[in-house]
Amino acid sequence: MLNSTDASISQIIVHHIGDHKEDDRTIISTQPTTITDESVELVLKTYFLSHFKTDFMYSFIHPEDLEMNEMYNAAGQIFDNPNQLAQTSAELANLLYSKSTNPNIKSGEFYVVFFKDINFNDEYVDAIGLFKSENKDTYIKVFNKGDNYAVESEAGINIKKVDKGCLIINSDRETGFQVAIIDTINRNNEALYWKEDFLGVAPRENEYYQTSQLFDICKAFGNDVLTNENKINKTDQVTFLKNAEDFFAKNNIYDTQTFSEQVIGNEEIANAFSEYKGKYETQRQIAPIDQFEISSEAVKRGKKYFRSVIKLDKNFHIYVHANPDYIEKGFDEHKGRNFYKLYFINEE
Repeated sequence: MLNSTDASISQIIVHHIGDHKEDDRTIISTQPTTITDESVELVLKTYFLSHFKTDFMYSFIHPEDLEMNEMYNAAGQIFDNPNQLAQTSAELANLLYSKSTNPNIKSGEFYVVFFKDINFNDEYVDAIGLFKSENKDTYIKVFNKGDNYAVESEAGINIKKVDKGCLIINSDRETGFQVAIIDTINRNNEALYWKEDFLGVAPRENEYYQTSQLFDICKAFGNDVLTNENKINKTDQVTFLKNAEDFFAKNNIYDTQTFSEQVIGNEEIANAFSEYKGKYETQRQIAPIDQFEISSEAVKRGKKYFRSVIKLDKNFHIYVHANPDYIEKGFDEHKGRNFYKLYFINEE
């Protein structure tokens, strides 16, 4: 959990990252920016820190040796000697520019910030923030001019959203630090340059991560395997998804055998789920997820995307919120149409 109430900005330096396709050069600042106005520091602190979620955390990695990760080394240098912020941040700016070759990547300001006294998991620690602003909003500026008011427009940064952000917590250094990430601009392949090419991070496999992965596996299994093409009724798919959702909501621990017994029951489908789960983990290079403590926060998030819906041609959608046993499927020979019966106690 992150609390920035007592945090302060010790140092901040801003560079400009150019655009390769526009032949826009990178501009490197030589000294940190001086902030003397407390109200400005508060605005910047809100802009930089208020958008991070720390349930899903990352760490720096490298396929051969963690020490070969440039970002990991740079973070260590700044934590060990904050006075080297200008020099190290210049190296990071050039590194970011070298990774920004995709034509969809825009130019923008690159902020490197050294924070003091961030409360992370009830401990006060230092942290390094890396931020890139790529988009400008247009603002109306109204000001007094003599006996009248004048109106002008000006481009600026909206402090309610961060385009790209990374917060490196000075914790768990030996395993790659704890890192939180924001990327609200690009969620497709071009976004990988920020997370993978520039930062070089991978998810930390905590209970939040593992719970989220199992939610994704269940949802994918329902959509890919429990289908009409595989001679599985839609109601069976809905039953599986609702049972899985209930399991995560009512249990504190996941283990494969208990999940299979309580959620699936059918041995053939249980074997199919086990095989699908293994392939899913292998393809995405996920360590086998067989037992872990269930994260209530991940369950809360996952339920939003865990809808059980029966789509009937283009006429109807049936949303199943509770007991799928109240649905019965049949075929009307006279009309030559499939049908569903819905049983209920009270009409609201």
